[in-house]
Amino acid sequence: MFADDVTVIGVGGRDDADSITNWVADNGVDGFDHINDPNVLVWREYGITSQPAFVFINDDGTSELLIGGLGIEGLTDRVQGLIAG
Repeated sequence: MFADDVTVIGVGGRDDADSITNWVADNGVDGFDHINDPNVLVWREYGITSQPAFVFINDDGTSELLIGGLGIEGLTDRVQGLIAG
């Protein structure tokens, strides 16, 4: 839906790569890239303390952290707002 406008990267933390691969397949979120963050370095960089969490990073490098679920409508609304500027 937003492939030309945003890049989505899933970050699995505190688990091994096989578990994350299985989770991605089981939850049908294989339409974007995922990385394994077993030492939670990415989590620490952005202040993530629990899942689910979303970090929205703008073109200028500023970021906003949202902890908690957004649902598809909430995520869509948030992304549309960022694209609109």
